[in-house]
Amino acid sequence: LIRLEIEYFNSVVQKYDALTAVFKKEIETKYGKYAFSTCSPLIHLGEYVYFEEKGYIYRCKIDNVCSEMHTLYFLVSVKHLDVHDASVQRIRLSPNQKYLAATVKSSLCEESLCVVVKLGNVPEVASILPNVFSFEWATDDTLFYTTLENLQCHQVFHAVFKAERHYTELVYTEKDPRFFVEVACTKDHRFITINSNSKSTSEVWMIDCRHPLDSPFLVQERIPGLVYHIEHRNNELYLLTNYEKGAEYKLMKTPVDAFGMENWQLVYSVKEKCKLIDMDMFKDHCVMLLKHWGTLHLDVISLNNTSTVTSVKLPSWACTFETKPNHVYSATGFSFGLASPIQPTVNFLYSLDENKLYIRKEETTPVILKDYHSERLKVKSKDGTLVPVTVFHKTPLGKLNSKPLLVHVYGAYGMDLDMSFKPEMLQLLEDGWILAYCHVRGGGELGLKWHEEGKLDKKSNGLDDLKACILQLHNLGYSQPRSTALIASSAGGVLVGALCNSNAELFRATVLRSPFLDILSTMMDLSLPLTIEEHEEWGNPHSDDAKYIKIYCPYRNIKPQRYPSILITAYENDQRVPLLGLLKYTAKLRNAVTSYASVNSNQENDYLPNIILDIQPGGDHFGPTNFEDSISEIAWHLSFLYKELGL
Repeated sequence: LIRLEIEYFNSVVQKYDALTAVFKKEIETKYGKYAFSTCSPLIHLGEYVYFEEKGYIYRCKIDNVCSEMHTLYFLVSVKHLDVHDASVQRIRLSPNQKYLAATVKSSLCEESLCVVVKLGNVPEVASILPNVFSFEWATDDTLFYTTLENLQCHQVFHAVFKAERHYTELVYTEKDPRFFVEVACTKDHRFITINSNSKSTSEVWMIDCRHPLDSPFLVQERIPGLVYHIEHRNNELYLLTNYEKGAEYKLMKTPVDAFGMENWQLVYSVKEKCKLIDMDMFKDHCVMLLKHWGTLHLDVISLNNTSTVTSVKLPSWACTFETKPNHVYSATGFSFGLASPIQPTVNFLYSLDENKLYIRKEETTPVILKDYHSERLKVKSKDGTLVPVTVFHKTPLGKLNSKPLLVHVYGAYGMDLDMSFKPEMLQLLEDGWILAYCHVRGGGELGLKWHEEGKLDKKSNGLDDLKACILQLHNLGYSQPRSTALIASSAGGVLVGALCNSNAELFRATVLRSPFLDILSTMMDLSLPLTIEEHEEWGNPHSDDAKYIKIYCPYRNIKPQRYPSILITAYENDQRVPLLGLLKYTAKLRNAVTSYASVNSNQENDYLPNIILDIQPGGDHFGPTNFEDSISEIAWHLSFLYKELGL
């Protein structure tokens, strides 16, 4: 099947090559203009700054940050490790900067190596730990870490680096395959937390950093549906939790020596239809990053007076937060970035003491969205639910009927649709495209309930939402079906694939990257690493849930009819979406298209759609692992859309 698909791909891709080359040059120019430094964020600790750039980790004095590279203190090169196309994922420093630990990932696998470096006049590699996912220092010589194997993370270890000997011991084992384990450290560095999470339930164990070799203790045993996360301040635990079934997140607290759920006290509640993006804890303040009907804002809670909550309005153009490393617990400023699909990140500082918002002094990013139009719509779905849609365009509204429309969708796992800056989206706007982001149920844009209303036996709500959004966009004068295309990745492929079967007349083409299309077969395969934990999102196909999955499963509902042109990109090293499912889907869909065409070839305005499966030899579920391949893929996808829409 792979050989046949590659042969077919090579036979059809040539007609797109010239246009792909043009787009590649244009996109490279855009990235050169708007995508700034790719080096990692600076980590400020004491008088030093640490950062990674091009596979090297450096340390320098704070007053030498802008000096030439040769003045920097070289620590370690991941290029000298036996890892293909290595990149640094995360850096952690021990409390007194005695050791540095960094995870290094190959483009060929999901697992990472953790390199532990002893700092000093001549830094030396103290240890290389295999398959590390998350890791944190408890003391200058004790590192806690989790191991990732076959996409599952079930064990926690500590590595001890004593002068007399180095050794590693198992600390915790999770036995339930639905749960994934990570380690974290409270902002004040008092506790290491072991966080065991399924898709809907969590449990936290803690280790006192003052006694790192003591056994971990349980905060609150798992209760189905209860999620909680831990921070610490002044001998009190602060818990971010969905305490009370069906409620949104709230912040609660309890004494550190009486942490049972019966002692939890309410500090702050997230409002209904509001999405909590993130939380950051400081010595005297807690900052909540929030989204309400697409508009971003901050809620700043004074922890010395919990009745005081300051709401900070953010620029209306902002669609997404970019979190920054606010490492210093006693800091009086909160750093963050704001962006949109067509606006590069602008960096801000909120002064906790002054209650003022500042653009960073060094900020040179222009706010370019003023040259374009944007709207936040509310579309009524089949059951009357209002669904948010964010639209961008350059052409005045009355002249948009003939313009091409690109619809973005995801709608799963309670995750928001990606609205980070992408220079290629700016390119499309300049060419007259309309960009629409449909925030359907199953995602998290309107809080925890928004996810609940689009998973398991409510998954079809997301499909109804997507259909309603596209119809309303057309009704409002945003393009028309023959000029409309859809784009989605991963689980977003479920809704797009289902819409191809049920309402193919609404659009002309679609681009799918690593799409989930053969749901029933995949979920029935218990040999796959994520199958059991995925039951909480899609249902258990070995039960009555199978009947419901069959109703919307893209692969199961393919039929002879008129389909849009479809480009599917698959990756050889993708461990999340099996290649066999995409091969089967493509073959079945192409047969259905051919069967329909043989019977209806003489119908007016009929056309034969292109069904293309592009199997990439590199990359993983998240796409290409290097910049050059990523640019080439974007150019190829745009070329496909332009050709299929006749642009």
